[in-house]
Order: sequence, then C-alpha cells, then structure tokens
Amino acid sequence: MARMNRPAAVEIAYKNMRFLITHNPTDSTLGKFTEELKRCRVSTVVRVCEPTYNKHPVEEEGIKVLDWQFDDGAPPPDTVVENWLNLLKTSFQEEPGCCVAVHCVAGLGRAPVLVALALIESGMKYEDAVQFIRQKRRGAINSKQLAYLEKYRSKMRLRLKNHSSPKELCCIQ
Repeated sequence: MARMNRPAAVEIAYKNMRFLITHNPTDSTLGKFTEELKRCRVSTVVRVCEPTYNKHPVEEEGIKVLDWQFDDGAPPPDTVVENWLNLLKTSFQEEPGCCVAVHCVAGLGRAPVLVALALIESGMKYEDAVQFIRQKRRGAINSKQLAYLEKYRSKMRLRLKNHSSPKELCCIQ
C-alpha cells in the first residue's frame, strides 16, 4: 500500500476557541499522537472517519474520544453538526483553556469543515472561515464542502463570553 503524504497537525485559535486539526493516527503512531494532544491541552478528540487506532490508550490519558463518522468528501449530517456545536459550547464554557481536536483520514476535508462551522457559528463569514483555515491547512475543504458552507446559515450558537486570551484555548479536530 502506498504511503500517503499527510500534513502536520495545525492549531486553529479564534476568540475563545482552540482546535487541533490532524490526520488519523494508527496504533503504531498513537504514542506520538497522544503526546501532541497533551502538549496542546486537548480535552476531547472527535474522529469523523472510521477508527484506525484503539482509543483506550488516549482515554487513559484523560482525553475523551468521540466517534462521529460521516462520508469522506461530504458535508456533515445535521446530527454531527448539532453534537459538534453542543460539545464546543460546553467545552469552552466549562473548561476554559481546553483544546478540542478533530481528525479525519488526511485532515483536509471533514475535520476542517467542522472547524469552519465553529468559526461561522462564532460570527465569522464563511469565506473568511475557509481562508483562515486554509492559511494553516493548505488544500483544506473540497468544492462540495465549500458549497455546503456557503449555504450554511449560522444561528450564532458559539458566541461565547470569555475573557481568557486565545492562546490559552485550544481545540483539535
């Protein structure tokens, strides 16, 4: 099997939110992955692809792992969007300074789309959200996902009041 060239994990910080977008680890790379999560103070990992590693070693480090799979190249289903936004609202209010990680296979489609939704829900225009993510995650978000984000209508569910500095907050996807 050909080895896939995968971009390094990137942190996206905006207002009171921090995210870590990464590709999926394997059992053999799980130690390094977990160290990166701990370094970024990740409280929760959301994996939106099929599992490629045993989540128990990550959870033993006190990091919750949630499985919200959806199809590669597709926009997220409504249930995933609702779960994602509820997770973020709760996480950033109850645990200021935390980081939420999200990953798909390569970290270029599904994971960045969820981060874009969070940015849009916090008041950013969709074009700005996509550009903001692409500055750090080159090649992120395909045309089908871009069309979804363009049509997405924010309900401003992530307008959170927090006086912590953005450097203290992190979210990984």
